[in-house]
Amino acid sequence: METTKEINVAVVEDHQLFREGLVRLLDLQPGIKVNMQAENGVDMLRKLEQTPDVNVILMDLNMPEMSGMEATRRVSELYPDISVIALSMHGDREYYFEMVDAGAKGFLLKSSELSEVVEAVRTVYEGGSYFSQELLRTLVEQLQPAATEQENTETLSERETEVLIEVCRGLSNQEIADKLFISKRTVDKHRANILQKTGCRNTANLVFFAIKHRLIEL
Repeated sequence: METTKEINVAVVEDHQLFREGLVRLLDLQPGIKVNMQAENGVDMLRKLEQTPDVNVILMDLNMPEMSGMEATRRVSELYPDISVIALSMHGDREYYFEMVDAGAKGFLLKSSELSEVVEAVRTVYEGGSYFSQELLRTLVEQLQPAATEQENTETLSERETEVLIEVCRGLSNQEIADKLFISKRTVDKHRANILQKTGCRNTANLVFFAIKHRLIEL
């Protein structure tokens, strides 16, 4: 995904070696500039007051003083234009569901390749959501079919389900249109209908809806 404006990124991570290494690597990427570092959520909120032009935050989930979940919730409330990508080494699905509710727009495992981190940053900056494919596979494998939840998917048409699956795979509306041989306007309408029918607020919620209802296989 191409972007003409430089993306200002903040890295919030309590392990100095990992944080500084990630910062150096990101600073080498075209169109990306790390303009803030913080060692925990409290430090981040203090620094955001002096650095309001952050676009994307890479947020560790487990930090002292203030957890990544609480920090994400505070960012969503105070700086709604900033997109948060969660960084984690854990696979507990409930943790990710709670992070979506807190406002996270993306999820990456700390073992992710740099190229995936860059793709995630650019995707959420453009207004999308990004989920590590490795993470999605783990969640899909962990979840068991829940018969009590299946009725929620009955309201989706076959075409809406197809669109939802492609959304989960990270495709843009135009890419979905091209793949399904329909217009982008039709995809836009299907996506709006899916959000309304499922009660999801955004793409991140849609992805977890699909996981819960076993609609995706990776």
